[in-house]
Amino acid sequence: MEDETSNLKEFSVSEISSAVKRQIEDQFGYVRVRGELGRVARPGSGHLYFDLKDDKAVLAAVCWKAVAARLGVEPEQGLEVICTGNLTTFPGQSRYQLVVQSMEPAGEGALMALLEARRKALAAEGLFDTAAKKPLPYLPDVIGVVTSPSGAVIRDILHRLADRFPRRVLVWPVRVQGEGAAAEVSAAIAGFNALDRNGPVPRPDLLIVARGGGSVEDLWAFNEENVVRAVAASDIPVISAIGHETDTTLIDFAADQRAPTPTAAAEMAVPVRADLRAHLMTLDRRLLQAITRRVSENRARIDGLARGLPRPLDILASASQTLDLVSERLTRNLERYLRDQQGRLATIKTRLSPRLLDPSPWVRQTAELERRLHRAVSFTAAQCRQSLEALGRQLRLLSHEEILARGFALVTLPDGQLLRRPDQTHSGDRLTVHLAGENKIAVEVKGAEALTPPTTPMKTRKSKSNNDDQGDLF
Repeated sequence: MEDETSNLKEFSVSEISSAVKRQIEDQFGYVRVRGELGRVARPGSGHLYFDLKDDKAVLAAVCWKAVAARLGVEPEQGLEVICTGNLTTFPGQSRYQLVVQSMEPAGEGALMALLEARRKALAAEGLFDTAAKKPLPYLPDVIGVVTSPSGAVIRDILHRLADRFPRRVLVWPVRVQGEGAAAEVSAAIAGFNALDRNGPVPRPDLLIVARGGGSVEDLWAFNEENVVRAVAASDIPVISAIGHETDTTLIDFAADQRAPTPTAAAEMAVPVRADLRAHLMTLDRRLLQAITRRVSENRARIDGLARGLPRPLDILASASQTLDLVSERLTRNLERYLRDQQGRLATIKTRLSPRLLDPSPWVRQTAELERRLHRAVSFTAAQCRQSLEALGRQLRLLSHEEILARGFALVTLPDGQLLRRPDQTHSGDRLTVHLAGENKIAVEVKGAEALTPPTTPMKTRKSKSNNDDQGDLF
């Protein structure tokens, strides 16, 4: 026995792992696995790690980042799915795993359970509140349609709009089922909302998200959370027209209006032009009838009021008679006034005499008054001149210039005040001595003691300069 085991070939761990990996990949190169999603993890790398399980076993699965972004189903724990991919091993942990290439729901019951759970979660966030829904415009200028450009849905919508009221339609082509459909629909709704109202492509006034009928799996893209959130966040009113009348998706709850079919959505978007024209004609006819009736009523009312008024001739008769009486009285009063003025003029005329018109006495009197006026003016001027000369002499006698001319001096402090007492100065102060003839000398105080008045007048030694010269006080 020892000889037999010693002859066996030795394998390294890597060789065993590689051999197992090749065996599993060759045997299970492409498989479809049905199971319930267990643990679901999405790390920062973007890869998706989860477990597929049934009542007896668990299979680890991985979905790489590029594939995970295109999955038609959002993986959630408890969802039963069918995964397609290849089986391989992970030597680092000595385990095998399924590399998922696609994922689809398994069974309508599981989808409906997931749909109901998602509906309750989104409703709890307030995305389906009726108060947040926007009213549809009565007659939109531009209508945006999010649908497949190759299906019959867009033709039905355009045909119905042309029959009712032709409007400008902008189509944003998207896939309406399969991988990537939900991302394209949500991007289309956000793209329409991002358009500038005054840009080269006008921003729609109304959006229609439409698709034909199908199974729950076919309509699943319109149950995805990103599509529902895009519809709820749209500033433009949205009409959802997904499937037939019996089909219900989550965007029907988030949209501002739900249409049972795409054709019904077109009917909700615009009114019937013929009906609108007939309604306008009816309103025009009613308006004309109302105006005619109002004019007739006002005419009848005016006629009734006119019958209660007196005739214009009767109203003017009294005023005309009064005018005649006043005119007659005015004529008589004018005649009497003229006669009175003529009598006064005749009376004044008798008192007039030609002697009153002789200017000689007035000329002599005026000449005499003029001579008297000249004498009075000359006498008054002489008296004023004598008074002014006397006041001038008195002013000169009282002026300090006369006092300075007799040998006195006027001393001022540096601030311009007069020096009156010795205690007003201090040693070192510079004083200004004002002499006659506006002459000045500057002196410096050597001492501020009061001196005994000398028996002889104090004299000031003048400097050579008369204006602002400096000297010493002795």
